Amino acid sequence: MPAGGFSSVPPAGVEFEAKITPIVIISCIMAATGGLMFGYDVGVSGGVTSMPDFLQKFFPVVYRKTNDPGIDGNYCKYDNQGLQLFTSSLYLAGLTATFFASYTTRRLGRRLTMLIAGCFFIVGVVLNAAAQDLAMLIIGRILLGCGVGFANQAVPLFLSEIAPTRIRGGLNILFQLNVTIGILFANLVNYGTAKIEGGWGWRLSLGLAGIPALFLTVGALLVVDSPNSLIERGHLEEGKAVLRRIRGTDNIETEFLELFEASRVAKQVKHPFRNLLQRRNRPQLVIAIALQIFQQCTGINAIMFYAPVLFDTLGFGNDASLYSAVITGAVNVLSTIVSIYSVDKVGRRVLLLEAGVQMFFSQVVIAIILGIKVKDHSNDLHKGFAILVVVMVCTFVSAFAWSWGPLGWLIPSETFPLETRSAGQSVTVCVNLLFTFVIAQAFLSMLCHFKFGIFLFFSGWVLIMSIFTLFLLPETKNVPIEEMAERVWKQHWFWRRFVDDDHEGAAVINGDIAKKNGHANGFDPTSQL
Repeated sequence: MPAGGFSSVPPAGVEFEAKITPIVIISCIMAATGGLMFGYDVGVSGGVTSMPDFLQKFFPVVYRKTNDPGIDGNYCKYDNQGLQLFTSSLYLAGLTATFFASYTTRRLGRRLTMLIAGCFFIVGVVLNAAAQDLAMLIIGRILLGCGVGFANQAVPLFLSEIAPTRIRGGLNILFQLNVTIGILFANLVNYGTAKIEGGWGWRLSLGLAGIPALFLTVGALLVVDSPNSLIERGHLEEGKAVLRRIRGTDNIETEFLELFEASRVAKQVKHPFRNLLQRRNRPQLVIAIALQIFQQCTGINAIMFYAPVLFDTLGFGNDASLYSAVITGAVNVLSTIVSIYSVDKVGRRVLLLEAGVQMFFSQVVIAIILGIKVKDHSNDLHKGFAILVVVMVCTFVSAFAWSWGPLGWLIPSETFPLETRSAGQSVTVCVNLLFTFVIAQAFLSMLCHFKFGIFLFFSGWVLIMSIFTLFLLPETKNVPIEEMAERVWKQHWFWRRFVDDDHEGAAVINGDIAKKNGHANGFDPTSQL
């Protein structure tokens, strides 16, 4: 690859010298609190929507149905578009915000984008906790959604760029670990606030989201921006100094040259979204989009959003349903820790394929139990079957938490080249939030119409995504981000046809044809980052 004005550039396959420094660990923990906020928002909505005081104030129609089972069957008592909009409005707002976040991530840096996310979170929390009517409640959720859009755009990129290659997967999964901790924290809070007399417990549930919001805001003020972002924005000396600090060594010249060259190529791309559609970027784009669709079609968010509602529907009773949700939240956290330990050892593909078998089995078992035991107007699920349902839900959640949960974010963040990384992450977040919105808005209606068949629907998707993984998802374990094109895409039986040199005689940059130059194989921007 050409030197871009320097005397030498590292050959493909170099693993740069890097120590696991305290500043990297602290920065990653602080940044990953964006996941804590996202997780809390996911978990808290299902809990408050099962609280009678909350329903009575904002959704009286649903409140009447839950108190008179004769009005509607078990599966349909929470089927209300307004109630679903309360949950899903956050994801629709996040979807819109991610386009703006792509610009700020590229032009202003990862750190400032995380700070903007924290500010959105704080204002949204205040409006939600003080809500007097449905409009105020929805506006608060929309602002929280803007925070989610900015945080989910910046945090995974920041974590991938600051982490040493050999532990990149584990550190990146800190984001997903914090999502699961946020969900568990929300479930515990809901369990406590549901017992508060006086009708204000739901305000406390929504207001305590301010804790992770403050963590993210303060963290964004304290962390350093990633070297990739600083170099991309022209702050070369600062970028070099930060790289030296986070790697814990003075031997950073090789990695710096690689980042500089990748930045030089990236600056030629004035329209990254247009560049993203080029043939050579097709593998990363297809896989990023597919992973987000598949992640939502596992049915995980349906379970995590509405775990208390779901268990209440199955006849557990309000207290028991919240308790069951806490159990699944705890399993979620522990299983994500398993992923942090194993992702850089056994690899991405092994975790995804094993989890596919586990999720498929558990969903089919749940569907059979519900199909036999839970009818529209049955009042109770036998204790033995109730325990089995919780065990199967935990089996499903654990499989998701060490596979599709963290890897759905990790793999896209480590595969896009620098010139399209912000745009690629924006598309990743956008597709994720779009399908999260669709599932959140539709799930209670689907539960009403499909009944137990909802779990068969999701298990069918699990089968499809496992086949996709088996044949079309390459392994990215221990591959430097800068070498993905050479060592991953050009070696894959299917994707290599899109990035082979035969197809890369010219690269379209800003609508003009820029002829490649360099060594015999030609210069491929995707081989830089």
